[in-house]
Amino acid sequence: MKVNVHAVNFSVDHKLVGFVQARLDKLEKYYDKIVYSDVFFKLDNTNGKANKIAEVKINVPGDEFMVKKQCKTFEEAVELAAGSMERLLVKRKQKVRVRA
Repeated sequence: MKVNVHAVNFSVDHKLVGFVQARLDKLEKYYDKIVYSDVFFKLDNTNGKANKIAEVKINVPGDEFMVKKQCKTFEEAVELAAGSMERLLVKRKQKVRVRA
């Protein structure tokens, strides 16, 4: 699957890009018709510790899913977003099966 990583107002490390690619590749187990995904990393300007935001957008034929998580680290945010995305993709797969 093609994963596009975008960092808003900072540069992203290659290890983080590799982690994101590996984690999102696992989503193909749940729904194999994923076209591509976009991941946006942002830093929240608040003084709190959980100031890192990861938005994961997945494009499937006929639909698009978006999950946004805010955590202490980008890795944790991606992990939580991927978990939520798994549930969305399973629901989508079941809907498609019911229609067919």
